[in-house]
Amino acid sequence: MIILGLDPGLGTTGWGVIRAEGNRLSHLANGRIATDAKMALPARLAALDAGLAEIIAAHAPATAAVEEVFVNANPQSTLKLGQARGVVLLACAKAGLDPAEYAARLVKKAVVGTGNADKGQIQAMVSRLLPGVKINGEDAADALAVAITHAHHLATRTRLP
Repeated sequence: MIILGLDPGLGTTGWGVIRAEGNRLSHLANGRIATDAKMALPARLAALDAGLAEIIAAHAPATAAVEEVFVNANPQSTLKLGQARGVVLLACAKAGLDPAEYAARLVKKAVVGTGNADKGQIQAMVSRLLPGVKINGEDAADALAVAITHAHHLATRTRLP
């Protein structure tokens, strides 16, 4: 099964694609969709949507997972993150995917073992879980961690009676 993991952001959205075969995971691709801060908000959201459509078309995932929004101290930043996350969910829906959603703490706990893990720890564990992976930045590492979390949850669900 091919799984798309997404770490939404207006400036940069991380994405990662893995293959899950039973308990074995393998890396297929990862990257970042960056939008130009000088562009108007609607144009940035459209660029994010177009980038996601390309990734989904190129990798044909069977399922997707998205990191949930956390609340920033700055309400303006939280609103922009929410708008980007809305585009991410919409892009998945347009492709016929019903993405699972995971809180950042749950992703950290699933991949690193603690909900307080930092970005470096996530990147290190993703590299161990997907040997040979070349990670394209912290956002892509986070997206791969979301995909890994979803793979683990799917595997657990299929083993339950």
